[in-house]
Amino acid sequence: MNIALYASLFMVATCGLIYELVAGSIASYLLGDTVLQFSTVIGAYLFAMGVGSWLSRFIGKGLAARFVQVEIMVGVIGGFSSTMLFLAFPHVASFRVLLYLIVFIVGMLVGLEVPLLMRILKDRLDFKDLVSQVLTMDCLGALFASVLFPLLLVPKLGLLNTALFFGLLNVGVAAATLHLFRDVIPKRAGLGGMCAASAAALCLGLVFSGEITSRAEGDMYADEVIFTKSSPYQKIVLTRWKEDWRLFLNGNLQFSTMDEYRYHEALVHPALSAHPAPKRVLILGGGDGLAAREVLRDARVEKVTLVDLDPEMTKLFTTHAALSALNGGALSDPRVAVVNADAYRWLGENDLRFDVVIVDFPDPSNYAVGKLYTTAFYRLLSRRLSPGGIVSVQSTSPLFARQTFWTVVATMEAAGFATRPYHAYVPSFGEWGFVIGATSPYLIPKKFPAGLRYLTPEIARGMFDFPADMSRVPAVPNRLDTQVLVQHYEREWSRISHGG
Repeated sequence: MNIALYASLFMVATCGLIYELVAGSIASYLLGDTVLQFSTVIGAYLFAMGVGSWLSRFIGKGLAARFVQVEIMVGVIGGFSSTMLFLAFPHVASFRVLLYLIVFIVGMLVGLEVPLLMRILKDRLDFKDLVSQVLTMDCLGALFASVLFPLLLVPKLGLLNTALFFGLLNVGVAAATLHLFRDVIPKRAGLGGMCAASAAALCLGLVFSGEITSRAEGDMYADEVIFTKSSPYQKIVLTRWKEDWRLFLNGNLQFSTMDEYRYHEALVHPALSAHPAPKRVLILGGGDGLAAREVLRDARVEKVTLVDLDPEMTKLFTTHAALSALNGGALSDPRVAVVNADAYRWLGENDLRFDVVIVDFPDPSNYAVGKLYTTAFYRLLSRRLSPGGIVSVQSTSPLFARQTFWTVVATMEAAGFATRPYHAYVPSFGEWGFVIGATSPYLIPKKFPAGLRYLTPEIARGMFDFPADMSRVPAVPNRLDTQVLVQHYEREWSRISHGG
């Protein structure tokens, strides 16, 4: 029996941490700012566990039966937590209140589990053995969950199915406990019925999780969702309305096929065309292959290295017929080498030199991405440039996120670049900003490759002029230890999204 109870404790610990990780991941997917969301979710969860542990002192009789009831409640509420949050997000104005309410309830119930188990086991083990073995199983379960979650559960099951599956495991622990203590638990039939009903509900959730996901994403996105996948790094969603395809990463629009050419032409050609011989080009980010498509328009380019963190992105835009056609088959071009790696680490581990570098990272909405906009990163990048090399960096909107934009400029300057900021109008985003970084004087190109739909020498000259409402404001560089850029970004875009 003791082995079964230790196995139950291991499973309880694993499930408890999984629910915490699911809540933190959902909060970061839907609300942004990974560090803030995970920090507050973990803090609220641990506090709730403490409340649950304190409340356990008031349970005096029928410990085994109470433990079964707690496991059933954890399984049902924790199991359906991701479902409730995804379905509620588009409709509930006070979504954060609901998020932390669910986190608190699950955490409080999880906090009840271990004290109850220890009291159940106290007559079977010496106190010193009881404490050491219970804590050992608890820590092992937490380790198992923390490794399993990013490597297997999220990419293979997704957040909805992960929570539902572990909810079933909690209900399974309840059923096993009911069997082990059948001699001391009264009214077993009622508890058994609760276990069966809970398991059935969770199984139905797993069976219909695809429909639930489609419903949730249909409510979150205005257009038809035609593809969705959770990778270890992000939530990838493609939508379509007539001829307009849109890519969202963690809920943030990355491009619309109606006007993406404006963005990508503006990102690539002012740097590429200004270089006298751009034979070797590095693209950081840009897993959709659209920046690579523009680079390959220049016949002088001999080799392109594209470094994108997420293999699911590059695979999707290589193998999906419509998306591959959108990027002109760029990721399959023999001149293009695709590397799936962290750009920061990859730059530090390679001594290759490039004539032009195109930096097409997502906006600095969290600290994981924010590190790619720091002085440390730009100094590392400068060492990968050939003499006379040029860098182009997408830098969010100088109109809607003015402080953020000019912080990027100040950061590149602090890293030793001579900068030339510029902007272009992209209807899906509004005014969008970019920064040229060079080690020698930059001259606006007088000629661009044939076949461009937007950029001309005349338009390019106007892109480097800033009106008063986008002109430079004082800004301090974004450094790795402070990451003020993420704070500026969160503040400015939150103000826009709330109509202020």
